[in-house]
Amino acid sequence: MNYWLDCLNKYAEFSGRARRAEYWMFTAFNILFGIGFQIVDVLLGTGGILGGLFSLALLLPGLAVFVRRMHDTGRSGWWWLIVFVPIVGVIVAIVFLCQDSQPGENAYGPNPKGL
Repeated sequence: MNYWLDCLNKYAEFSGRARRAEYWMFTAFNILFGIGFQIVDVLLGTGGILGGLFSLALLLPGLAVFVRRMHDTGRSGWWWLIVFVPIVGVIVAIVFLCQDSQPGENAYGPNPKGL
């Protein structure tokens, strides 16, 4: 839960690096909360309004942590655009997101594992 809160505290911070655990825990909690909002939407009959607002609120921090994760692997944040390439782009992005941190300091800052 701390990783999720850390990402929210860095709401629109695109500089620096993010560990694998930070990215994947943020993603996992977003999925869990999203499922919860879907259930509440169905129970209240709101037509997905709550889930949509939740997704919209977390769009920017999700993009920011994705960019910081790319920085951690030594890539530019512009690599997020690869997800728009059908099928292959998403697979490539997942492979990049699963890779280990670039050891030591890189152009985007010190290795977060060393902190």
